[in-house]
Amino acid sequence: MQREFLKTLFLVLMLGLVNGRLNAQVLLTSENLNQLNIAQDSLSTYSDSTITVKDDVDRMAYNTMFVKKLISALKTPNSFQFDFDSLANNISFLKSPNQSFRIISWYTPFTDGSYKFYGTIQMATKDGSLKLIPLNDDTQNIVDDNSITNQKKWYGARYYEMIPVTYPGKNPYYILLGWKGNNEKTTKKVIEVLSFEKDQAFFGKSVFEIKKKATNKNRIVFEYNKKNSMTLTFDKQANMIVFDHLAPYESNMEGNLEYYVSDSSFDGYSISYPRLYFKENVELRNDASSLDELYSTPRKATTLFQKGKH
Repeated sequence: MQREFLKTLFLVLMLGLVNGRLNAQVLLTSENLNQLNIAQDSLSTYSDSTITVKDDVDRMAYNTMFVKKLISALKTPNSFQFDFDSLANNISFLKSPNQSFRIISWYTPFTDGSYKFYGTIQMATKDGSLKLIPLNDDTQNIVDDNSITNQKKWYGARYYEMIPVTYPGKNPYYILLGWKGNNEKTTKKVIEVLSFEKDQAFFGKSVFEIKKKATNKNRIVFEYNKKNSMTLTFDKQANMIVFDHLAPYESNMEGNLEYYVSDSSFDGYSISYPRLYFKENVELRNDASSLDELYSTPRKATTLFQKGKH
């Protein structure tokens, strides 16, 4: 009797799960799906051209066309459900585990070795209408890279991983791992924190424990030699962000980040509410060495944005 009851309960739960998925899919009609697929083809062309053309003016023109087309596509009812898979090489779409928002980010490279970052946060809405929080890359005006900013003064990056940090009765925040590029000599990566207050997005939060420091940091920025590769990834089993320890080639180059490279050791941040705890000399569980040859340019390294190696 009990066995039959459990079997029936299991079937009911499974049917409810399937129906829930079907209902979510029904919201995106075949007409809307077709519109988004057509738009995605155009977006892919614009995005590729932004990366491959040699003239900066042309790059900006293609990026402008991309932005206009993207906003138009996102206005399609229930576009939040569309993954834009064919754009994954150049454009990052990271959706929160609770399906409440997704952050879209990408960059435009310039001939002088610098980058401009672009992004927006698309919020999930009950009626499928569009609600965006545009992100304005204000890096050049941010004097202190440890400052807490908002969507209007965004410390731009192309994010490749999102880690939610939750605690009962507390507002969640989201850790973002991102590639930031920099210039012709160095590359940057960032551990960012995203949180929301009403209709505002905030970047940076005093959660990073710093070794031998009394105060926490709001954001972690790594800078290293452009020809070097650096691992920055999330180890789910250890619940830890793991990254290469960076050091200069020679001790007399201390402080000159152009000469900083990975020294084959790893540090990490153990995630525990309300803060992240710094750990030295941790073991990297995922082998990243097979990706080393792809570090040299963002274009060649598009697959790395899912692995944390660049």
